[in-house]
Amino acid sequence: MLQHAQGLVYSLISLMPSVYQKASLKAVLGLFLDAQGHALPEHTQIKSASSLSRFFNRYRWPTRQVIRTARAAILEQLATHPVRKGVPVRLLIDLSTLRKTGKFWHLSTPTEDINAPEPWVRMLNGKRGLHLVVLYIVIGQRRIPWSFRVWRGKGRPSPNQLACKLLASVPKSLIKGRTVIVQADTEFGTVEFLGAVRQRKWRAVVGVKNSRLLQDGRKLKDLPGKAKRGLQVYLKDIDYPLTVSWFWLKRADNQRELRFVASTHPYSGVYLIRLGRKRWAIEGFFKTAKHQFGLHCFGQSTKIGVYRWLVLSLIAYLLAHWVDLWAWPPVLDWKATARLTLEKLLPSVLWFQLLRQIRRNVDIAAQFGFEIIIKSLPDWAYREW
Repeated sequence: MLQHAQGLVYSLISLMPSVYQKASLKAVLGLFLDAQGHALPEHTQIKSASSLSRFFNRYRWPTRQVIRTARAAILEQLATHPVRKGVPVRLLIDLSTLRKTGKFWHLSTPTEDINAPEPWVRMLNGKRGLHLVVLYIVIGQRRIPWSFRVWRGKGRPSPNQLACKLLASVPKSLIKGRTVIVQADTEFGTVEFLGAVRQRKWRAVVGVKNSRLLQDGRKLKDLPGKAKRGLQVYLKDIDYPLTVSWFWLKRADNQRELRFVASTHPYSGVYLIRLGRKRWAIEGFFKTAKHQFGLHCFGQSTKIGVYRWLVLSLIAYLLAHWVDLWAWPPVLDWKATARLTLEKLLPSVLWFQLLRQIRRNVDIAAQFGFEIIIKSLPDWAYREW
């Protein structure tokens, strides 16, 4: 695992066209792996905020090639350390909002030019921000943020349509010979999304609203009582049966809410509920990516800058996850894992941080009668060490 993580870091650095951009990439990954949840460019200790701003918004480095390199490393890692064949591939899809309260004129203000790209920062479900439809892959203990799409507002592809495009991005080598289970929230329990999953002969497990109509005119919420969980029903506008199960969810106000889970595969009622609850793994990922790896802290002046920020933040999460799988005993703490990732993959970042801290506090050492001297070791001592 550690070798794959190191190889990915070296490959990404080699893609940068100049020495300055290589240093900026190291600084950015170090910023995300600081795991403080506030990954702002001004917080980095080895590059200025202005240089990182140019790195994200102005410099020409191959963003798409960075994505391809990361995906190739993921597939290589899975091929080298395969998960046993009986383990299914779970494709988790959900919508996450990266909330923004500022003006963000460059991302949110429409222009009079009809050919101008649509703004990214919008209102959806009462939340203002950047709305991402994310595909998160779970295979055994492996956690892979594979891809995302930005929702650009009404008149553009809907979250459901973006989710269908994400399904098309899953490589065949990743799912070959495995059961594929697609899990999503009630927002994706549409005819279009279920049809896209079923067309690929995958299994969909999605939440459905309790007000959803059956073909006989009843609503799903009319089923509990005499009916048993695991019942096969025909929903309105869907000509194939779905297996449904339900449970009572206790909300924060101590009220109970009836929730339904539907599947295109005939699972038992109890197992379907258990499987449906595993969808919450993507919620845990969102929380970690935002509050540990700074996914929501973007503030760039261009859309390419925002896109690069999101991509590199997810790569930082992936690297930390690989190091966590390598570590024994498991670290079980994202902050400690991020620190270990820096030590193993980017020790130069820690070294520069230490140097800067020493230089900033050299006067304190002088107050106590000490002088700090740093000098290079001879080559033979370095090799022996």
